[in-house]
Amino acid sequence: MSAARWTVPADHPAFPGHFPGRPILPGVVLLDEALRRAPAGLAITGLASAKFLRPVPPGAELAFDYGAPSATALRFDIRHGDTPVATGSFRLGAAP
Repeated sequence: MSAARWTVPADHPAFPGHFPGRPILPGVVLLDEALRRAPAGLAITGLASAKFLRPVPPGAELAFDYGAPSATALRFDIRHGDTPVATGSFRLGAAP
């Protein structure tokens, strides 16, 4: 349905504590960014599922792909180049 891109800032505030010497982006940041980039006009009410497949390093260029929403869910896939890094779905409710 739609796609969005984001380059992970090398100085993102989540990196210093996650993990020193080998920084990786926390999954909660990936989910927050997926939520921010979701298609407008949907009533997202929560997270139905999420699976983290590969670590995301500083400076990674990520692509966020979204499927066509069903009555109850919006599927997302996050890739770094051709490599999937996360997948899941958000719960949908009634539009506000």
